[in-house]
Amino acid sequence: MTVSPDPRSLDQRLDALARQPFRARFRLRGPERVTAAEKGPATIRWHAYDLVAKRLAPAEPYKDGKQTPYRGHPVFVAQHATATCCRNCLLRLHGIPKGRQLSRAEHLYVVEVICRWIERELTRGPVETSGGD
Repeated sequence: MTVSPDPRSLDQRLDALARQPFRARFRLRGPERVTAAEKGPATIRWHAYDLVAKRLAPAEPYKDGKQTPYRGHPVFVAQHATATCCRNCLLRLHGIPKGRQLSRAEHLYVVEVICRWIERELTRGPVETSGGD
């Protein structure tokens, strides 16, 4: 793992995660989409860095496995879509071990994954909703 993975390998990882039915459900919609667009990438990156530091980086995060809400901030949605929501997912899908604090490189990697997913969502355009039942 590198601090700043090349965009192609990062996109390949995100594409693979998006093929998992649970991860594929997550899209940037509604208020979270508006927040990401209005705040801009630099602010969202700072929010991601801060949220990961508080909720994911500790060796034993508080309420690990339940610490990441599903809504309320674009970073939360991205964490579920990218399997960066808890230490179990980080271990299984990114190979980042549990039981110790994230290294600086790992922390930056997680932020990069989250921010790349958000960027891809914003360039993808709004989610279409079906008009029928």
